[in-house]
Amino acid sequence: MPVAQTPVIIEAAINGVTPPEKNRHVPRKPDEIIADTLRCLDAGASVIHAHNSDISLGGVRAAEDYLAAWREILASRPDTLWYPTLCSGSGAPEMLAHMETILSEVPLRIGVVDPGSTNLGMPDDEGLPTGMVYGNSYADIRYSFEFCAHHDLGPSMAIYEPGFLQTVLAYHRAGRLPRGAMVKLYFGGPYGLMATRPGCTFGLSPTRNALLAYLDMLEGTGLPWSVSVWGGDLMQTPLPELALELGGHLHVGIEEFYSADREPGNLELVQEVVELAHKAGRPIASAADAARIMDLPPAR
Repeated sequence: MPVAQTPVIIEAAINGVTPPEKNRHVPRKPDEIIADTLRCLDAGASVIHAHNSDISLGGVRAAEDYLAAWREILASRPDTLWYPTLCSGSGAPEMLAHMETILSEVPLRIGVVDPGSTNLGMPDDEGLPTGMVYGNSYADIRYSFEFCAHHDLGPSMAIYEPGFLQTVLAYHRAGRLPRGAMVKLYFGGPYGLMATRPGCTFGLSPTRNALLAYLDMLEGTGLPWSVSVWGGDLMQTPLPELALELGGHLHVGIEEFYSADREPGNLELVQEVVELAHKAGRPIASAADAARIMDLPPAR
């Protein structure tokens, strides 16, 4: 299909670990998640990524916290494409333990795989990086991919650094990448993933050359891909226009957005990229379009 006719998948990452102190519009409670999800879907979001109300929960407790919102959402919008995040735990088996309970209760067609490790942090009082190592071992990555394959979940793969994509490409070459894989290219904005002061970020900067470098790596794979900016404003970079021109997709939401100048809600962020896609002449993907483009396995 020509690029101009390819529907744009708009993923809305509606909350993450963003606290209300960072963005007063962030939906954290089940009723807030329900309302915000429905607004984003009505505005044109194709996929919803959501955390629950408490990232520290694990296993069944984490699942029940998700289900408090998603039972109601999926009762009214059963075709919604959505996926949770990894939950609290040590290693992939614990971090994915909540998924079994969720899968037994509501439709779920997308899984989550973070195929690499990186440093995440913020500037200290001297402007020097401080923070944490976000680590995913090769064993945990393999477990995550096998979990997706076993449960017929298309892996949504967060690419924080080029090394993450190298791992994805190794699975692709070996024929072990589960059906429905989506490459999500994360670019580091000035504030990074955790900070409200600029100066400590991760990955590649949101530039034209950075996106083209990733696309060089992806050349010939046929894998669908999207762009997002973490700790910044996607719309203030060249990425969305270039992604639309080259056949990519767009990933927005309060989870990743930060600006010292404005504090939008998820609805506004979705509306901005919908308008840009219309200007570029690209149609907006429905849930059915997105499932086809990603080649998701049929819903169980």
